[in-house]
Amino acid sequence: MNFVISRRRMLGALAGALGWIASQPVAKASKATVQKLLAGSPAPKGYDPTQHKWLMCIDVDRCIGCGLCVDACKTENHVPEASSFFRTWVERYIIKKPADGGNDVRGEVLVDSPNGGRGGFQPSLVPREEILRSFFVPKLCNLCEHSPCAQACPVGATFDSPDGAVLVDPTYCIGCGFCIQACPYGCRFMNPHTKTAEKCSLCYHRITRGLKPACVEVCPGHARIFGDLKNPVENDPIQEFVRKNKVFTLKPHLGTDPRVLYANMDKEVR
Repeated sequence: MNFVISRRRMLGALAGALGWIASQPVAKASKATVQKLLAGSPAPKGYDPTQHKWLMCIDVDRCIGCGLCVDACKTENHVPEASSFFRTWVERYIIKKPADGGNDVRGEVLVDSPNGGRGGFQPSLVPREEILRSFFVPKLCNLCEHSPCAQACPVGATFDSPDGAVLVDPTYCIGCGFCIQACPYGCRFMNPHTKTAEKCSLCYHRITRGLKPACVEVCPGHARIFGDLKNPVENDPIQEFVRKNKVFTLKPHLGTDPRVLYANMDKEVR
């Protein structure tokens, strides 16, 4: 599978990235300039994005499909209630056993996400004896290192913050929808009330104040792991996750270099 990233490669990449970041005076921009750029974000006064590097990891085996993360995100970020608007959502994958007598090692793959997984999932209509594997996959903005959305935005409303977040400044967004079309992960939508593009911001108003994103806070299975690469803590969960797991990213062939890492993810997930 060409989307596998070995632990050695990932740890080396993280170490190299941190070394490079530390060697830059202010990540090629003065703190004052960055703060001006983030004027439309909910970061507190004095927050320095050049001193942080946020990362999200997801352990697929730990997700139970309860949908509490989706509900928490909707509430925390005032996401429109309609079932077509989500900053994060959960998909269920059901891989059926192959037909008898064939050469296939697995059968049909069924994917559903009723109401974004909010409220959980009803039992599958596929008989248990026909299922090879079933699992849940949380989805959100992939925090691309090379963001197609930022490249597509004609006015700079979508931008890459030095701390790893990809943000939307609604005061500059003109609602053209170019970023929505450019996102290969389907992570953006047009807010029907504000008429501006919207997506997961990692709960920027929370993480810049030392709190976890709402989805991480409420996850009962601890499927979502969040941390700061530039400010690791004792027994750092991010470092531990990368060290213990073979990690994957979605659609690596696109060259977006996502900063959302998955463990125990099946090759059928895209």
